Amino acid sequence: MKEKVEKVINSIRPILQADGGDVELVKTDEKTGTVYVALRGRCGCCPASQMTLKAVVARRIMQEVPEVKAVERV
Repeated sequence: MKEKVEKVINSIRPILQADGGDVELVKTDEKTGTVYVALRGRCGCCPASQMTLKAVVARRIMQEVPEVKAVERV
């Protein structure tokens, strides 16, 4: 699961980097299907970061890696 999630994150990364941000995979919990990510750069302090997490990062990860049930920010 971790490798699949990293592949999706790498495809999302250029979108965030274009606005001065980034996303980092912190860990995956295969037992619960939870992925933990950190938003960096401008995304780390942006007021819209929660929306970015849900609308862009979490949605893409859960669409492309069906075993992922939740994406949490750390």
